[in-house]
Formats: sequence, structure tokens, C-alpha cells
Amino acid sequence: MRLSALRQELAHPRTTVQLCLLGIVGGVCAALLIILFRLCVEWLQHNGFSMLRSWFDSDWPVYLLMPLMAALIILAIAFVTGFKHYRMGIPFIIHRVKYYYGHVPFRTTINQFFGGMLALAGGFVVGREGPSVHLGAAGSSFLGQWFRLPYNSIRILAGCGIAAGISASFNTPFAAVIFVMEVVLREYKIHIFVPVMLAAACGSVLTRMVFGEINELSFLSFAVFSEWMYFYLILLGILLGMLATLFNNLLMHIMTLFRPVNMMWRLVLAAVITGVVGMLLPEARGASFIDVENLFAAGPGTWLLIAVLVAKTVLAVCAIGLGVPGGIIGPVMVIGMLAGAVLLLPLSSLLNVQEYTSSFALLGVAGMLTAVLHAPLAALSAVMELSYSPQIILPAMLVIVPAYVTSTQFFGNRSIFIRQLDYQNLPYAISSIREALEKTGVLAAMTTDYKLFIDAPEKAIADYLGDHPRAVVVQQSRFEIDVHYQLVQYNVSLEHDAQALSYHHMEGLSGQATLHEVYEQLKNARSGAVFIYDTEPTEIVGVITWNTLQSFLQKAQY
Repeated sequence: MRLSALRQELAHPRTTVQLCLLGIVGGVCAALLIILFRLCVEWLQHNGFSMLRSWFDSDWPVYLLMPLMAALIILAIAFVTGFKHYRMGIPFIIHRVKYYYGHVPFRTTINQFFGGMLALAGGFVVGREGPSVHLGAAGSSFLGQWFRLPYNSIRILAGCGIAAGISASFNTPFAAVIFVMEVVLREYKIHIFVPVMLAAACGSVLTRMVFGEINELSFLSFAVFSEWMYFYLILLGILLGMLATLFNNLLMHIMTLFRPVNMMWRLVLAAVITGVVGMLLPEARGASFIDVENLFAAGPGTWLLIAVLVAKTVLAVCAIGLGVPGGIIGPVMVIGMLAGAVLLLPLSSLLNVQEYTSSFALLGVAGMLTAVLHAPLAALSAVMELSYSPQIILPAMLVIVPAYVTSTQFFGNRSIFIRQLDYQNLPYAISSIREALEKTGVLAAMTTDYKLFIDAPEKAIADYLGDHPRAVVVQQSRFEIDVHYQLVQYNVSLEHDAQALSYHHMEGLSGQATLHEVYEQLKNARSGAVFIYDTEPTEIVGVITWNTLQSFLQKAQY
């Protein structure tokens, strides 16, 4: 009974205590899954490298073999699970959230967990946020599916899991919330915003309990700029917008070029490229922020910085473009840091480069994230949280705006997630009617005040309607192995031989459905009704008529 009341409440698109608690539970489930994933990655990195290091006298064979071994194990897991192609990560989750209320197939989740773990441990230039978003959405939405919650609340749960996943990955709860609203859901509704915010907070709290208070980007601090440097920041944004466009175009070109190639050979090729480049330039391996910290601390020369930037870009494009299961945000952030540090070098005769390297690295992150993902608010909030300094807001804006405008208007660059969705033929855009109707579950709109007749004669129904003209009357007809329901109304047609009553066949919808499914059933006839069932498709618990649906469509919204 309590679970039924919970479902009834969650079907309404409003902020409630139940929805907030659901966001907290979903965030905790997602965060625990991400923490387990991160611990597995760290364990595999340490033990895998140590095992291979014991076999050889130097490190270069290890750098060559680790990505190849990781790719082979990824392929073995894909073979066992019957996986023929990888549709995972953030673009896939955007598609599932938009079209399937956040339902994530279990098989893709298994492949994402182990595939992402092996890719990160193997030294591929991929980020852990891709698996984190996938696993977070899956872990949180599975909870909603388990309790058979309304689909509209499961979508919110998936958003909570995504926010908790990003927060648990980068320890940036505010940026995680903005990312979910700006990139995944692409809407700001208070009843969604609040539980997502709570889930992000839970993700951050749990990850701090396990991995400590300090995030991995604490080495990047912001130094106050002189006013004359603001003009250079505009140029910095333009150059970052150009670099982001190049990155997106290269990635899509690789994906398109190798589309006919079997997944096995694509992953092997990515492993060979990563192994060879990593053997020649170990600093180019992986997308770890700690490696960037060590590189900056060593005071690298100009050519080494440029070489690492080019190598990271090439390895990221090859790994992601060839289908290695991993995220794109981590590599983009690392490339942004390196690009910012490189683009600071022309000012070496005017200021102390060492003093401003961290500042330009942060601004590089802001510019690259904005232009690659088309998420300016998420980029701004990320650099604010990472720098712990409000003084970065104005300089970051001066980089973000030209980077975004340059990328979009002058080069026609679109969000890499949208381009990947188009490439994979995964729809992501929905109509305004569908968007509005999917926010309300059928349990919130159905009427339980209906009169049910079982195989009753027409006269009995007509007499009842005569006494109760506004009543919702349903006729149940039992057959040998089936039960049919019909909505019975007065026939208002003007035909001279028309019957007194009209009968409209009613289709059944699960109590988890939203008003969008009702609209799809009734939109052609613009009349009739559907019946709602709980667990048994033949047991009616409520009715939604076309007139009821119209009232929801015409309801004013703020």
C-alpha cells in the first residue's frame, strides 16, 4: 500500500519529500557503483603494471603491452556477452534518457564497467567520466525499475545517477548538476533540479569519504591577472575554439573512416597506436590529471609541452574514434590544460610563465570543454570548483564566449555528443508536446471514479448514463482467454440510423507509463480512452479519457 502511494505521488511533476529522498537514494547507489569502479581501476593499474614490470628490465615493453592486453580482454568480455558494437558512454545515455526514460540495458552496463576499467588501466587516453555517467544512470534507474516507479520519475532518477557519477569522478557537485541540466536533460525544472542537486551532493560526500577531501586538480590554482591580459584571453578563447573544432572533426573523421572495420581490429589498432606512442613518449599515456601535475612540476620545455599536447590529442582521437570504451571529457580537460600552458608561452617575455601556468591551464579547460561539448555553464562552474576561486569567473567568461562563438559560428562545429548521436543514428530530439506530457505519469491523471459494467445489456448502460450523464462508463467483455474493455458514451453523431450508445475500444497501459503514451494511443481518433493496469494487464485500476488528456495539454505552465 505504501509503495502504491509512493508511485502515485511520484507521478506528479512537482517537488516533494518523496522525490528528494528518491534522489538521495539514487545518488548513493550511483556513487557507490562509481567508487567501486574507481577502486577497481586503481587496483588493476597498480597490480597490472607491477606484474608486467616484473617480467621486463625496463618500462617500454610494459607501455607497449598494457593497451594491447587490455584491448584483448575487452574483446573477450564483449564476445562472452554477445556484444558486436559499443554503444555506451554519454551519447548513448543521452539517447536513453530522452527516448527510454533513462532505462539502460544491463548488458551495456556490464561491458561499460569492465571495458572502461580495462581501458583506463591499459593507458588509453580516455576519461572515467564516460563510464561513470553510464554506470551512474544505470545504477540509479535500475532502482526505479526494481520498484516499478513511474517512468517520469525513473528519468529523474537517471539524471540523479548521472550527476552523482560526475560528482564522484571529479569531486565537482555543482558542475555535475549544471552538466545534467545543460547537456543531458537540456531543461531547467525545479522539481528535477532539486533531487539532482541532492544526488550530486551525495556523490561528492561519498567520494570524499573514500578518496579524501582534495580533488585531483587541486594543483591548479588561479593567480590574479593584470587588466591588459584580458585582451590576450579573447585571443586564447579563439585559438581554443579552433583547436576544439579540429579535435571534433578529427574524431568524427576517424569514426567515419573506420566504420566498416570490425570492432576487433579497431580496438587492436587503437591499442597498437597507444602502445607505440606511449613507448616513445610515456608522458602521452592516459588522461590522468596526476600525470599533468607531475609534468608541470618538472618545468617542461616548450617542445616537450607541444609534443605531449599533440600526442595526447592524437591518442584521444584514435582511442575514442576506434571504439575504446571510455569518456571524452577527461581527455578534453587534459588537452585543455596542456593547450592553455602552451598558449601562455608567447607571453614569456612579459610575465613569469611559472606563476600563470596553472591559471592558463584552468582557462584552457574552460575553453575546450565549452567548444567541444557546447556546455558553457558546465565549463564555467567546473573551473570555479576546481580553482576554489571566484576571481576566475571574469577571465573564464572572456575565454568561454570567444571559444564558443568561434567554434560554432565561424567553423560550424556542433557538440561532439550530438555529432556522435547522429553518426550512430540515435535520436535525441523530442517534440514539445511529448516533452510536456512525459513529465506526468498516468497515475496522476487517471480517474478511479468510473462505473464498470460486466457484459451488461445496452439498456442498463443507457439507463445509468441517463441518470449520470457525466459519468465515465466502461463495459467489460469476457472471452475465453481474454478480457476487453470499451468506453461507452452517448452517440452524438447526426446520422439518422445511429445507435443510442457508441462503444470505443480501450487499450491498456501500465501504471508506469506517462501521458505521452496515452497521447500516442488516442491522437488519431481524438476521442476514446485508455485503461490503466498495475501488474495484471487485464485488471483495470483507472481510466484516462481524451478529454482528460486535453485538459493537461491546455494547462498553463510557468
